[in-house]
Parts: sequence; structure tokens; C-alpha cells
Amino acid sequence: MVITEFLERNARLYGAETALVELSPSEERDSAVTWREASLIESAQPDAPYRRALSWRDFDRRANRFANLLLSRNLKRGAKVGILMMNCLEWLPVYFGALKAGCIAVPLNFRYSSDEIKYCLELADVEALVFGPEFVGRMDAIAGDLPQVRLMFFVGREVPAYAEDCGRLMGFCSSSPPPVALTEEDHAAIYFSSGTTGFPKAILHNHLSLVSSCETEQRHHGQTREDVFLCIPPLYHTGAKMHWFGSLISGSRAVLLRGVKPEWILRAVTEEKCTIVWLLVPWAQDLLDAVESGKVKLDDYYLDQWRLMHIGAQPVPPSLIHRWKSVFPHHQYDTNYGLSESIGPGCVHLGVENIHKVGAIGVPGYRWETKIVDEQGREVPQGEIGELAVKGRGVMLCYYKNPEATAEILRDGWLYTGDMARMDADGFIYLVDRKKDVVISGGENLYPVQIEDFLRRYEKIKDVAVIGLPDQRLGEIAAAVIECKEGLSCTEEEIRDFCRDLPRYKRPRRIIFDRVPRNPTGKIEKPLLREKYCHGRLVEAQISN
Repeated sequence: MVITEFLERNARLYGAETALVELSPSEERDSAVTWREASLIESAQPDAPYRRALSWRDFDRRANRFANLLLSRNLKRGAKVGILMMNCLEWLPVYFGALKAGCIAVPLNFRYSSDEIKYCLELADVEALVFGPEFVGRMDAIAGDLPQVRLMFFVGREVPAYAEDCGRLMGFCSSSPPPVALTEEDHAAIYFSSGTTGFPKAILHNHLSLVSSCETEQRHHGQTREDVFLCIPPLYHTGAKMHWFGSLISGSRAVLLRGVKPEWILRAVTEEKCTIVWLLVPWAQDLLDAVESGKVKLDDYYLDQWRLMHIGAQPVPPSLIHRWKSVFPHHQYDTNYGLSESIGPGCVHLGVENIHKVGAIGVPGYRWETKIVDEQGREVPQGEIGELAVKGRGVMLCYYKNPEATAEILRDGWLYTGDMARMDADGFIYLVDRKKDVVISGGENLYPVQIEDFLRRYEKIKDVAVIGLPDQRLGEIAAAVIECKEGLSCTEEEIRDFCRDLPRYKRPRRIIFDRVPRNPTGKIEKPLLREKYCHGRLVEAQISN
């Protein structure tokens, strides 16, 4: 089976029903009526000017039109089609249209600079690019220097001179399925690594991999036709899209929210009757802060149908989930672990029935295997720390055009994740840290995630990142970059006192008060912090141990 068959089935069985909703909230909404009341006014939703919707039938037809447009321009099977758009109703039809044409979809990070866009387009051998109005400035700078990109399609009104109007051209193309036979072994998509260690690598997946993520997601979270999934993270990333795949396989509605403010999330849940919400750690923190501070009142919203909140993409502080359950005691909770190399979340997951194991990333996901190994690839004894390796149908084929990097991470069908982990007596896996982020100080291995989890318990701390800084005597020392909650301040002395409950060797020797940068998928951008504080000017506090 190939991934496009799910879309065609949904169009056939549920054609007139809504598949996708796009919400573009603004500050201008009428505040005279609470959102709980607004949700009960049936006519208020379809008429909202900030809301666009797409049925399963139209979704499939648009995908067919785009596929036929590509074929009319002589794109051959295996040609690469780049997608550079913000989340919108056009995104997924373009993605599926590329697949239906037998092409390889290549989603691009919306935060990429012009140079990074150019690098990725060249690395992936992209022949056609679809981009939106938010990227005109960046594309202006490089459009004349992309000889391999022979087709540029624009989704928007004011079409740049070097591009063509995608919507107008699709209008001339057939909405019938293109005459392209696909197999599960066909190459389907190239995703890029997060790039937190430099320029990203191109990760190649086939249709079997995409289908496996559909099945894994639906098995883990039990999506039914009655569920409504709120999708906030960017669709270019495997995390958001592969969680949406649960809606695809169940034929249920999904909502694309263009904004992450706490009140916008709660409005969307209320107005669209959302039952499942996937959040990143910073958004969950912001929502809880808004509720606990009184800026947001839950009684203003209708949330009774919201059954599941799950988080992934980065380590989840247990203290955050304990806070969440105190505010939303009736929610199921799950966390999902994965990499773009393992087609996103799901190779390890906690499971909603295992809330008593908060802090673990969980057990092997549906149809996945795991092991924890030492430097020689031998499994370590239970409880000891080693590198997590995973195996399953969702493992990437390779790093495109990079056999050396592929050989480092793929061995005998196992994907070596680069994450250090341990397993408890019940078989639950706990993430310790990224292998490359381990700080070796005076011969001791320090795992930043453990120190970060400890510091996040302090009531004034919103976010924290622990990095290693060079030290002449110890080789490295642990430095904690601390971001305080809005409206609160913290002193070095407070942090020093709080850290007395840590073992002496784990206490950070330097404290830095600064913003903690995170990328669009919620991962802390530690290379930025290392660059800033290893080479930049720094006013810091030395903590004596």
C-alpha cells in the first residue's frame, strides 16, 4: 500500500466531509461573547473570515491537479519537488500531488535563510519548487542562482516575475488521478535533519516508511472518525505531519492553527471541537503560565471534548506534566519519541495507560524494536546508560548523497539515534541526553537533560539549557542558561541555594540569565548558545562548589 491510497479512499467514502480547516486568528476578534458560548452557535463557525476549510473530495482533486501539472511539465518519476510554505490549506494537497506524480516531496524549514534554502535545494537536487508569499524576499536573493530548479510555482496573489501562478495553472489541469502506478518501495520524501549541528542532512524515505507512520500513530492514539486533531507545529517537519497521519488513516478532521498563543489554542479547541492536541514544550509551558497567572480563564472556553494532549520532539520535563495534570486532570497524556530518520514520532512512546511512568519516553512503538548499546554496539545491562538504537519499517533509506554519514548511523538495519538512554526494570526507556551534548568535566560525565529537569522545578524558571564551556583545568564545565518566567526575576544566589540538592559534581559552575532559543520543533538550539558564550562577550556569575 502507498500513502496516497488513504487520501483516495477518504475522498471516495467521506467526500463531502471536512478534511482540513485552516485558522488564522488575530487580536481583533469580538471579545463580547466568550468562546464557550461562541462554540454553541452553529452558524458562527463557517462564516468566520479567518477560517478556511477543505473537503476530502476537494483535497484529493487538488492533489490530482497538482500532480497532473507536474506531469505536464515533464517531471519524471523520482524528480524532487520542494515545498516552502507556511502551514495552510494548500500545503498538504501540494505534498500529496507530488507523491501522486511519482515525484519525491522535499519539505523545507520555513526559518531557513536564503543561503540555507539554496543549500538544501542543491543538496536534494530539487527540480521544481512551490513557495508562498512569506518567502518572496528570501527567494528574490537566490532565484537567479538555482540552475537545477527549472520550475518555480508561487502560491499567492502577487506572483514574482521568476515564478508561475500555481493556482491558475492547476485550474487548467485535470482533477482525475494521474496515470502513475506507485509501489511501497518507491522513494516518497526527503526531510532535512534539524540542523542543530550545522547544515542539515537530507533524509530519504519511501512509501512503506510513510504508511508505517500512519499505522503507528493510529495504533498509539486510537483516532476515530469522531476525533478532531489540532495541528500547530510546522508541516515541513515529520513530527506534525506524521501525527496528522492518524487523521488521514481514520478519515477524521484536522485543524491547522496559524499561531501559538494560549488563547488561540483554546479558541481553536473550543470552536472546532478538537479532541486531540499535540504541543511542544514551550507552548504547553506558556498555556499553563497563562492559566495559572489568570491571564486566561478556562471557564471562557468549551473544552469538555478534549481527550488527549501529547508532546514530543524534545525531552519533556516531568514537572511540566505534573503541572498539566493538575490543571487538566481528565486529559490523557502521551509522549512520543522519534527522529526524522525514523519517520518522526512513534518508534518509542509512553502510552496513555502509563501515566505513572512520566519521565520515561516509553517502550518500543507499534512494530518497532529498540536496544541500548555501548560504544562497541553490545547491549548494556539493564539500568546502565548507552546509546539508543531503533529498528522498524520507518527507518530511513539513507542520507541522500552522503554514504559516509549513512554508514555511521545505519548498521545491520538498526538506526543509531545518538541519544543516550537507560532502561528500568519494567522495560521503560529514559532519555538521558544527546551523545554529542554530554559534558565531560574533570573526567565525570554530566548529562545536561538531568540538570535541566532539576532546575525546571524552580518556580521562577520558565526554560533552561545546560551546555559545556571550555575550562583549562577541568576540560569542560557545565553552564546553565536560565530564562525566567515573564514578570519574574531571579538571582544567582537563589539558583546556588536551589542547586544544593544536586550532587556536588552536577551543580552548574556558571549561571547565565538569557533567553533559551528553540527551533520550530521545540528543540533547544545549543550550538547557538555555545557559539555565543564560548566566543562572544559574556557577563556571567561563577558559582563555587
